[in-house]
Amino acid sequence: MVKQRTIAIGDIHGHLEALNSLIDLIASNAQDTLVLLGDYIDRGPHSAQVVQRIIDLSKRFKLIALKGNHEEMLLKAFQQDWYFNTWMANGGEETLDSYGGELAGIPESHLIFFENLPLVYQIENHFFAHAGFTPNRELNDQLESDALWGSLDNVVYRHFSGKIAIVGHTPQMNRKVLDRDFIKCIDTGCGFGGVLTAYDVQTGEWWQADEQGVAQSH
Repeated sequence: MVKQRTIAIGDIHGHLEALNSLIDLIASNAQDTLVLLGDYIDRGPHSAQVVQRIIDLSKRFKLIALKGNHEEMLLKAFQQDWYFNTWMANGGEETLDSYGGELAGIPESHLIFFENLPLVYQIENHFFAHAGFTPNRELNDQLESDALWGSLDNVVYRHFSGKIAIVGHTPQMNRKVLDRDFIKCIDTGCGFGGVLTAYDVQTGEWWQADEQGVAQSH
């Protein structure tokens, strides 16, 4: 019998080689659920290609792609110059280059992808968000400010559901999963010269690939 796994993947930040190597290494099957924690774009050279790869993977596997603060910045960049300039200062220029140099180059299928990303996904004993959570609010009613932009320093209480949170957003430049019992951060610095991490929430097994696509299991 094939084991059913729930595997979270941290912030990709436009590094296609890292994502592809990690997908190969974890050897996903149709029984797995892959939960991507957001920040698919910015900083790395292949944001457009990463988004297309995620869309293609979602047709083969059960894949939950959550919204990150960088996807939020891209969407707001359409609204006014201040938001656009903020996005450019946070890695958006590399993303725009991957789409041909202008917002008009982003295909409608990718905009629909960005607009429909959920904030939170939950299973029996765990829930997933990009950055953090509001401990005293229902998981289907989380604040965007906490889910997309929250600091780990401000998460001092377990969510009232008792579930363990799996998040990204805050780079762990020692390349290790940060484990604080009720919250685990698996952003290990991809986009900052670090590695991309995948984490099996049931077994604690984890896999990593660097920005050049060199991968290893742990």
